[in-house]
Amino acid sequence: MAAAEPGARKRRPKGHFAAAGRAKRPRGGGGRQLEAGMRGILITCNMNERKCVGEAYSLLGEYGDLLYGPEQFSDHEEKLSGSEREEDEDDVEVALKKEVGQIRASTEQKLRRFQSVESGANNVVFIRTQGIEPETLVHHILKDMHTTKKKKTRVILRMLPISGTCKAFMEDMKKYTETFFEPWFKAPNKGTFQIVYKARNNSHMSREEVIKELAGIVGSLNPENKVDLNNPQYTVVVEIIKTVCCLSVVRDYVLFRKYNLQEVVKSNKDDTQQTPSSVTEEQNSKVLKPEAEEEKNSKELNQENKNEGEIEAEPKGNDAPTV
Repeated sequence: MAAAEPGARKRRPKGHFAAAGRAKRPRGGGGRQLEAGMRGILITCNMNERKCVGEAYSLLGEYGDLLYGPEQFSDHEEKLSGSEREEDEDDVEVALKKEVGQIRASTEQKLRRFQSVESGANNVVFIRTQGIEPETLVHHILKDMHTTKKKKTRVILRMLPISGTCKAFMEDMKKYTETFFEPWFKAPNKGTFQIVYKARNNSHMSREEVIKELAGIVGSLNPENKVDLNNPQYTVVVEIIKTVCCLSVVRDYVLFRKYNLQEVVKSNKDDTQQTPSSVTEEQNSKVLKPEAEEEKNSKELNQENKNEGEIEAEPKGNDAPTV
């Protein structure tokens, strides 16, 4: 048997590079993974994420076109290809600027109005948004579904707007929310509120500590802001996934069944006594305490929690402290 030639490379097992590629995939950048600084819509589903993404694109596209008009795509690349002939190819500086411009244009072209990114948790989809206000869009969708009682999705459960994100560490959250909460709670603005908290794939944050600290910040912005677990004007939504904290302040949280698309289309005798608020005016209406029947779909969410080993953190009873 012939000896191996000196310096010959050892053949790697078949599938080695494929496995390496899969291992590196989560580290891939390009805005394809949920990270601090993003805005968008967090959606929970029942064991079918691919279909959930399809439903989300369809629903968000329908209402996005109604509110903001048809999506416009970038034509920078076409403009660059037409002007590049006039540039001096021998000029290094011009060539460098042209290359940077092409990269920038290519990036802009990929930033669609709605773009699914890896959420970091099972049964959770995150749709990154560009050029729209997530809270306005989601409230409009739920308001329409609540009024018409027309079911539009099969696998989407809850749809939560995420108006801001930061790192999921207490000091980062405190610094970020001091500014983030101002449009709703800084004097002369004021309102009653509750805080709902859920953590997935995260064990270093304490629900009690987060709720206490955030409630304290809301109170410091205006002493007239008060906790109300029965009829809150605003609900502060805190969703933590791994090391990212997703935040929003929403209206009609109880009226819209905790922003559950399956529950909001069901008829309820109390619905006729309430009118959804407008996200562009001061909140004056009160919402009633949810009834037990509204919690039926929570069984599906609990199954999701078991699969992920997440921390169940929806406030119950006195979870939200009094300021």
